[in-house]
Amino acid sequence: MNWNPLKSSNDLIQIDEESKSHPVLILKHSTTCSISAMALSRLDRKWQKSDNEILKPYYLDLLLHRELSNEIATRYGVVHESPQVLIIRNGICVYNSSHMDITYDAIMALTAA
Repeated sequence: MNWNPLKSSNDLIQIDEESKSHPVLILKHSTTCSISAMALSRLDRKWQKSDNEILKPYYLDLLLHRELSNEIATRYGVVHESPQVLIIRNGICVYNSSHMDITYDAIMALTAA
């Protein structure tokens, strides 16, 4: 899976723009959490190269960028959780899930809708 790093507020502006033409996935990941590692692994194992044409994936390292995680929560109107997946369309969070509810099938079903 080709994760795009999410490191600054400018990246959120880019995500909002990109989401006008196709949905964008944000994964908020804690590198020290086993549940977060499992969620990341589950996505990595099922992700197909062609999925990048449907949904552009971004990865946020929560330990390095906690303030950006807080900005994401405020900007998209979600409660911070970790791990957490958000799908952004037209600059709006249309889906978010966390922990064991993060599944490839649920994410891809939303992109087909």
